[in-house]
Amino acid sequence: MVLRKKSILLIMVFLIGCFVCACGKEKSVVGETLAEEVSSTEETKSAEEEAAEQWEKGYGLPVDEQEEKEAANDCKKMMELIFDIYKDADKGTASNVVLNDETVLEMQKRLMETGCPVSTLVTYSNMENYESVDRFLEECTDGKSGSVVIYEIHGDGGIGRMKFIFDGTEMYVVSAGSVWNKNGKSGMSYISYTRIKEWKYTDKGWFCYELCVPEPPEVSEIMDGSCLIRIKPMTEEQCEMSERCVRGLGYQGQNLLCSNWNVENMSELDYNGMFEYLYGMKYGEKFNSEDYPNGIPKEEFESLIMEYLPITAEQIREYAVFDEENQTYLWARLGCFNYAPTFFGTSLPEVVDIKENQDGTVTLTVEAVCDMVICDDAVITHELTVRFAEDGSFQYLGNEILNDGIMHIPDYQYRIKE
Repeated sequence: MVLRKKSILLIMVFLIGCFVCACGKEKSVVGETLAEEVSSTEETKSAEEEAAEQWEKGYGLPVDEQEEKEAANDCKKMMELIFDIYKDADKGTASNVVLNDETVLEMQKRLMETGCPVSTLVTYSNMENYESVDRFLEECTDGKSGSVVIYEIHGDGGIGRMKFIFDGTEMYVVSAGSVWNKNGKSGMSYISYTRIKEWKYTDKGWFCYELCVPEPPEVSEIMDGSCLIRIKPMTEEQCEMSERCVRGLGYQGQNLLCSNWNVENMSELDYNGMFEYLYGMKYGEKFNSEDYPNGIPKEEFESLIMEYLPITAEQIREYAVFDEENQTYLWARLGCFNYAPTFFGTSLPEVVDIKENQDGTVTLTVEAVCDMVICDDAVITHELTVRFAEDGSFQYLGNEILNDGIMHIPDYQYRIKE
């Protein structure tokens, strides 16, 4: 009897233990399930927060599958249209394809037949079929939503495709690119979706905008998201005068275009700096300083300067840095010891107006277009007076910076100091 009672008690204890164990397991499973659900919710929340943060940053946005497919198809069609031009073109070195301007413009002419807006990176070139872009930007200015696609032909024969989208408040751009491989086949090289932080459409016809880009402390160096695209065309005469009279000078290394001077006041011009630019304009090639290890011979220096400026040899020797002993003019390459890079210095001068004066001279209204950081299509406006001869040559007679613009640009830094 005693043994049986103990057995019954042991059985009861075992059953109770099993019940408790089962309940514990059930509670454990339920607990694990709840933990997994909470973890899943937290992960979803974290993913949603990350997506929201990325949208807030405005760059690296997810590209819609349909948008990507559309961009790829469009680029492929455009590349096929210019394949024969690319195939027969002089491509420079095999490792670094660079097409000449004439070839790029020929490609542009081919693509303009599609009716799509097409631009190039050729200096002073106009966008073909620009009207739809002009209309789009004017409507965006009025707050009307819409989109437009612009194609851009690159110097390597590839094509960029930019689809600008305005939702009534924010503007975005889907940028894609297509390049040629060694076998003559085209393929997508990139695609991105970015919000435009700020934008404006100027009276001159420049579309200026700043893309959202990574900023410190996310990156160690400041990235420039500034972009400019000329929409409204320059006239043929404006293009010609820009190419002929101001492109070869620019705004760095010499101060012909970024200082106030005239025929009666020429002492502040940087003659030692301007020589290499005038040399490039006259001979169509870059000045090679290795040909002048001891300085530039007096006759050659003075002759070139006097060709472009109404000045005497005696005045040049007085105003420029001249080595009496060797009878040469000093020259120094631009570097960190004699030039502090500025955004203004990278600006491109473009002629926006041409006025013929009664005395036979011509006044060119020129504006400095800067596509870096400040993103301005008229950093300064200045009037450059020139006189053209019957043989096509010309001389610079003076420059005047308007509207106190000289107060808003860096002080000129002379390349060589006496």
